[in-house]
Amino acid sequence: MSTAKRAKTQPPAPHLADSHDLIRVHGARVNNLKDVSIEIPKRRLTVFTGVSGSGKSSLVFDTIAAESQRLINETYSAFVQGFMPALARPEVDVLEGLTTAIIVDQQRLGADPRSTVGTVTDANAMLRILFSRLGKPHIGPPSAYAFNVASVRASGAITVERGAKKAVKATYQRTGGMCPRCEGRGTVSDIDLTQLYDDSKSLSEGALTIPGYSMDGWYGRIFTGCGFFDPDKPIRKYTKRELHDLLHKEPTKIKVDGINLTYEGLIPKIRKSMLSKDVDALQPHVRAFVERAMTFATCPECDGTRLGEGARSSKIKKVSIADACAMEIRDLATWVRGLKEPSVAPLLAALQGTLDSFVEIGLGYLSLDRPSGTLSGGEAQRVKMIRHLGSSLTDTTYVFDEPTTGLHPHDIQRMNNLLLRLRDKGNTVLVVEHKPQTIAIADHVVDLGPGAGAAGGTVCFEGTVEGLRAGGTVTGRHLGDRAGLKESVRKPTGKLPVRGATEHNLRNVNVDIPLGVLTVVTGVAGSGKSSLVHGSLPADRGVVSVDQTAIRGSRRSNPATYTGLLDPVRKAFAKANGVKPALFSANSEGACPTCNGAGVIFTDLAMMAGVATPCEDCEGKRFEASVLEYRLGGRDISEVLAMSVTEAEEFFADGEARIPAAHKILTRLADVGLGYLGLGQSLTTLSGGERQRLKLATRMAEKGGVYVLDEPTTGLHLADVEQLLGLLDRLVDSGKSVIVVEHHPAVMAHADWIIDLGPGAGHDGGRIVFEGTPADLAAARSTLTGEHLAEYVGG
Repeated sequence: MSTAKRAKTQPPAPHLADSHDLIRVHGARVNNLKDVSIEIPKRRLTVFTGVSGSGKSSLVFDTIAAESQRLINETYSAFVQGFMPALARPEVDVLEGLTTAIIVDQQRLGADPRSTVGTVTDANAMLRILFSRLGKPHIGPPSAYAFNVASVRASGAITVERGAKKAVKATYQRTGGMCPRCEGRGTVSDIDLTQLYDDSKSLSEGALTIPGYSMDGWYGRIFTGCGFFDPDKPIRKYTKRELHDLLHKEPTKIKVDGINLTYEGLIPKIRKSMLSKDVDALQPHVRAFVERAMTFATCPECDGTRLGEGARSSKIKKVSIADACAMEIRDLATWVRGLKEPSVAPLLAALQGTLDSFVEIGLGYLSLDRPSGTLSGGEAQRVKMIRHLGSSLTDTTYVFDEPTTGLHPHDIQRMNNLLLRLRDKGNTVLVVEHKPQTIAIADHVVDLGPGAGAAGGTVCFEGTVEGLRAGGTVTGRHLGDRAGLKESVRKPTGKLPVRGATEHNLRNVNVDIPLGVLTVVTGVAGSGKSSLVHGSLPADRGVVSVDQTAIRGSRRSNPATYTGLLDPVRKAFAKANGVKPALFSANSEGACPTCNGAGVIFTDLAMMAGVATPCEDCEGKRFEASVLEYRLGGRDISEVLAMSVTEAEEFFADGEARIPAAHKILTRLADVGLGYLGLGQSLTTLSGGERQRLKLATRMAEKGGVYVLDEPTTGLHLADVEQLLGLLDRLVDSGKSVIVVEHHPAVMAHADWIIDLGPGAGHDGGRIVFEGTPADLAAARSTLTGEHLAEYVGG
């Protein structure tokens, strides 16, 4: 029997579908990008580097991710698109090979008082269902455990017409978990009356201390003419009725000097005019008044749990839902693991998975009742990551904005592992990052630059990490940078004592923070650094705090308006030309009437992406043509706003355009590394790091003796950290005390004094584990920070 010869099988020809392994960008011109063309490998980890303002976010977020989201939105029906945000097409010639983009950015989570870590993830919803099934006594459906749902009981007749018939339904009831006293906020607010008036004076003598409530203007005429109280009598001698009318009287029509007016008590009036508004959007003197006058206390009825009595009384194994949300998540995960109830097994498995993700990502020290507005940018980003960790999606593009922000060097390795895990599932991972530890794990690196702003926007290098090191670009040269320990440290000029600090997880901490030196407060994420610095420092010591909260401002706001630079410039233009300063404001009399000073015309196309086109009348200059005829030093106001900080600094330094007040502000902007920023550039286009440094430049003018900075290296390139250290040194040398909450080893090495908190996070932290000089910390290697610092300086 002959054996049949087996035919040689050819390897199958590659399938056409497998050839799409690149994201191709051709001719990108968003913001400062200069016709950028690159190819990004799919299913790989690509890191985008470059100095701050070089165009990384413009390429990754505003071009690739934005176009992916726009194309996804276009797949929905016109009806659905009508409810979605309108996205304009990025300015780019060709974008090929895009996949669904999931953006995990550092935008702070909503600061709504009822938003918590539990509500922004699915953990709270699952816990509510669990308690509605297993809680004893049973009080109702999941909504009965929700502090965002109020209990409602209504009775009455509802008439439903069906032909000639009428049906009547009589009662309606919904059980919610909201505490009726604080309405689910956990705190109750009150107004400190001593901040509203001086009761030893009469109204005529100026008893009111509320900003804007002067007796010289309309308020004086209203108080004098209303007839409800005697304006010449000291307030402490008022009768109960008079005091009630002054403080609480409901709006009442009155006639003063023949004019119809409305009188309203002080408290409802300031609640509407000041307290209901966003505190950060108020003028500085009004904000200071609001912060003095408002007092917040824990709700006495629910003890800060936000929940009504019924929700607190229902328990599983002696634990109520309020107790569960107050536990650290790692402890809650252990408690959930101990629940063995077959009837809710799938729910327990899903809840367990979510809680384990928190622990795995390094957020096990948080609790579910932590208000989401109190999370740092890095924490907020990691909370957003949780929903993606267990996702079954593959061939997706994940876009991260500096995922190592707020992470101790010890925690960065854990974050790196998560990024690699997402990649290994078959996803494309794009990361904007400055930290060498994360750049080192990249499969592909794209370095933008060479400078910032107009000097950036080009691709300086594409390739491997080894190629970047040898490439000679700014990033490549600084990748191996190591800051050395200082040979001698400054001696303190005094001390700021903190005694018995118990904020959040602090364990009765006593520490003396030295004054007149550069002090770095460090420790792993969640160890209590911010609680110590922001929650325990006395407010009466001239403390200037520059934190990471976002700058409030519309697309009309720009560095010139935010820093107050435009005021002296407008006055100088007005004086030089003999006209009113208001003409030189694009938000006032000088605005182009066609675009109302916006420089662009916004066209809303209903369910399609809206379009912004430059105004044809002013050609995007924002001002009326007649205003642009007025000049100062040979430039009109639109040309001044088009300058960069560096150009403007030279322009206003001498000659006809010499304005010392403007030059001082510009020098501070250049000092914090924002020399490339355009004066008229919209604040909405600035990166997180740029916004923080803009705040720092503005606050440096304040007469504070102690500066508190919260991770000022956020968003800073390795090359820019050196400049920041020089700025901190100059602040200290000018007699200021600088306290920095920071993880960056270069800043630690440069400090005069280090306070290290730990040893772990949450209830494992909250203690001082080291106080001393950086040299001593590196030599002792007694803490996690000490080990990483010793490794960094080569000790």
